[in-house]
Amino acid sequence: MPIDVTDYRDIFLHDRPMMDTRAPVEFVKGAFPGVANLPLMNDSERQRIGTCYKEQGQQAAITLGHQLVSGPIKAQRIQAWAEFAQAHPDGLLYCFRGGLRSQIVQQWLKDEAGIDFPRVGGGYKAMRTFLLGTLEQALTQSDFVLLGGMTGTGKTEVLMQLNNGLDLEGHANHRGSSFGKRATGQPSNIDFENRLAVDLLKKRDRGIEQFVLEDESRMVGSCALPLPLFQGMQEFPMVWLEDSLQGRVERILRDYVVDLCAEFIGVHGEEGFALFSERLLASLNNVQKRLGGERHRRMLILMEAALAEQARSGAVDLHRDWIEGLLREYYDPMYAFQREKKGARIEFVGEQAAVLEYLRQRVIQRR
Repeated sequence: MPIDVTDYRDIFLHDRPMMDTRAPVEFVKGAFPGVANLPLMNDSERQRIGTCYKEQGQQAAITLGHQLVSGPIKAQRIQAWAEFAQAHPDGLLYCFRGGLRSQIVQQWLKDEAGIDFPRVGGGYKAMRTFLLGTLEQALTQSDFVLLGGMTGTGKTEVLMQLNNGLDLEGHANHRGSSFGKRATGQPSNIDFENRLAVDLLKKRDRGIEQFVLEDESRMVGSCALPLPLFQGMQEFPMVWLEDSLQGRVERILRDYVVDLCAEFIGVHGEEGFALFSERLLASLNNVQKRLGGERHRRMLILMEAALAEQARSGAVDLHRDWIEGLLREYYDPMYAFQREKKGARIEFVGEQAAVLEYLRQRVIQRR
């Protein structure tokens, strides 16, 4: 008897290895953390079968599918599935709705490789529905507090030291600002929501019912926060993190220059520094209108000089000039306005150690 697994909670809590048998075009639109895409059909095969289904019906489409995925192609795909199944004996397979595609893969694995491998009942759609429900439940049943503060105060550092922190920027693979793009791309919006839902599920399973998250705009790069979460963030209580201008400059220098440059070189090799330089300059150009022509030209000259010196000697000291200029003249006035606007919701203000202590005590007091 084919085995169907429908305990979606257990699947995500225990990181059950899964192979997604949907076509690559479906997979890139949205999948789950750590899943391998081992499709029954590639994109062109899927398109041809879909056309056949519309024009001639299901049986003709199935017949065509068996013609397209046969011989060496079929053998190659079964070998890939078998290797996954052998490497992950606790794993699962799924297709979009837990229908024909996953049934075929399951049957071929049994017939050709002698492997009984369970599939997810309801497939991708059922698991996605479960995770959306998980997000909704967390928002209605849990307590949230926002962490705000000027640019460079180290809000992510604080979140990383809390067992109840939700790192939205980490899930989105973006630092949240105009300069926030990383060397690696962002997930699809569906992937972002799925990662966040799994994080919430695991933390709530550990008994956590109060969460700290950074005060963000609706968009974290190209990833949009779930609307109910963003709406809630307009009312959640806030804690405001402070640090000296010098401390913030040094942190931004480390994160957005030293570490980001190393990240680009790690990903792109010899071309890494040039691509890093392009990214930094493009980020400055992204705020040109809001900066104004004169300030933009001044910051651009400072940034170009800093990049030239970094390329020549490896020294990053000159980057402090444009960083401090942007903070003083652009970011700080903007954040000062935001703080005043949200002042009634701010329940604590302090530097990193004090904020960490307050947030930890806040959890204890709310129990």
